[in-house]
Amino acid sequence: MPRFTYRARDRAGQRVSDALDAPSRKDALRLLAARGLQVEAVEEAGGPASRDPRPAAAATVVVLTRKHRLPFLEALHDLLTSGMSAGEAVRLLSVRIKDPGLRALSGGLWERLSEGAPLSRAMADYPAVFDPSTLSLFQAGEATGSLTDTLERLIAHLNEQRDLRTQLLTALAYPLLLIFVAGALVLFFLFFLLPRLQALFDSLHGELPLSTRLLVGCANFSLHYGLLLVGAAVLGGVSAWRWRQTEAGRITSDAWLLRLPLLGPFLVAQTVLAFSQTLGVLLANGITAVEALRMTERQIGNRVHRQAFHEATDRVLEGEALSSSLTRTGCFPDLVIDRLTVGENTGNVVPSLHEIARNYRRVISGQLNLFVKVIATVVLLAVFVVVGFIAFAIVSAVFQVSSSFRMA
Repeated sequence: MPRFTYRARDRAGQRVSDALDAPSRKDALRLLAARGLQVEAVEEAGGPASRDPRPAAAATVVVLTRKHRLPFLEALHDLLTSGMSAGEAVRLLSVRIKDPGLRALSGGLWERLSEGAPLSRAMADYPAVFDPSTLSLFQAGEATGSLTDTLERLIAHLNEQRDLRTQLLTALAYPLLLIFVAGALVLFFLFFLLPRLQALFDSLHGELPLSTRLLVGCANFSLHYGLLLVGAAVLGGVSAWRWRQTEAGRITSDAWLLRLPLLGPFLVAQTVLAFSQTLGVLLANGITAVEALRMTERQIGNRVHRQAFHEATDRVLEGEALSSSLTRTGCFPDLVIDRLTVGENTGNVVPSLHEIARNYRRVISGQLNLFVKVIATVVLLAVFVVVGFIAFAIVSAVFQVSSSFRMA
């Protein structure tokens, strides 16, 4: 009897991996479902033992993550626009696609589709890949018969989010490179250059200037107590990180971050962008206002803003207008509220949300460019100060010793 390896989540949400014997993959899925497991992946580990007396080699386990979502949706959209049905497109992807992760995902979805499940329900079996917002959009697209249009909007939304993350990482690359070069320079001085210079100055028995003595003292302190300081910094960082993982710590730290001069406005802009992008896409695809607001709430990263948006959603459910409820939060700029109010009054909320998202993508792009300039300037100044101080201390020591020789 074939043996199947599987990865699933139990009723408590814990991930489990094991193997079981079943006549076929469908039977293996039924057995796992009967055990109350939410299957993420099932692979055949080997054929019947009677066909091959050697031990069956375990199949390669493919870990499916959120990174597989956008490539799968793009490939699915390409096939749907060519006139294929969703089921036939998934079946073709399971056979033709080359990437192991996407092949495993497509194969698993096709198995569920062949059992009679709709695509949205089949995708729900892969929570590590598809979030609730994506599933709700697919359900709405299937119900309205506009799955292709829904996919197009969703792909555009995900591409915008990916481009924003890429822009953020690119903006931080140059300052991080400067910090790395400065750190390498300081380490070179501490472990290579300073011991030789100190031995030279000691052999000359000359009096060193204050700047050189200060440099040597700082270097010796770093050599003797550097590891202790690094350990304390790591311990403090881990403690702060674990405290931030708690709900109270996350709310408190997010409130602190909002008070910072440059970071606070950037976090507000991120909240506005996440709110307008997500809510606009959900409402445009037929998701009800209540469900769309709850899904949008989960996309807001800052806990202070998320809590305020949750309270605003509760007021909307009680009959208050969205613009009025958001005004009472104090988290959204006045111009955003004004645009949303105009959209509500004219019945064009979705176009207003799209316009807000377009404007705030430009705002965030400008803020990232400002961050790069500020961080790069600060890092460059720090590097120049450190390197200049080291050079001044060494040159002044050389002149001091040489002048003492001339006087002698």
